Amino acid sequence: MAKLEKATFAAGCFWGVEEIFASTKGVKATMVGYTGGNMVNPTYKDVCSSMTGHAEAVEVEFDPKEVSYEALLDIFWANHNPTMMNRQGPDVGDQYRSAIFYHSDKQKKAAEKSKDKIESSGKWKKPIVTQIAAAVKFYKAEDYHQRYLQKRGLSNCHV
Repeated sequence: MAKLEKATFAAGCFWGVEEIFASTKGVKATMVGYTGGNMVNPTYKDVCSSMTGHAEAVEVEFDPKEVSYEALLDIFWANHNPTMMNRQGPDVGDQYRSAIFYHSDKQKKAAEKSKDKIESSGKWKKPIVTQIAAAVKFYKAEDYHQRYLQKRGLSNCHV
């Protein structure tokens, strides 16, 4: 059996972010949840209060022989606006921030390199505000949030 690795991304509402990664070849599992904050065992209601410091995030388990971490970073950058501070589309609050939570020094270096590449590409006119931080405790979101769009026969939740 292949040795799976973890990657954790926050890019707005986790429903759409999860669906994008779940449909990626080489991704073996996804889980939505909360990370990067200071409250133990937060609920969705807690996180929406903007008092926990947590971001809505997706934890991705992937086979690095089938999809590279760098390819996952490319997907992350391509599917949200990394210049929006604490919001994506109509969703506003620090839980919707753009963040990469790295699980190793190798991931940290790759995330920093990819951010530099995006910043120098000229694609975005405003500064990139994406946070790059060490992965900390990930709290699984309530069951009704897991594979939310798939359960409803939807492929995205973009406005």
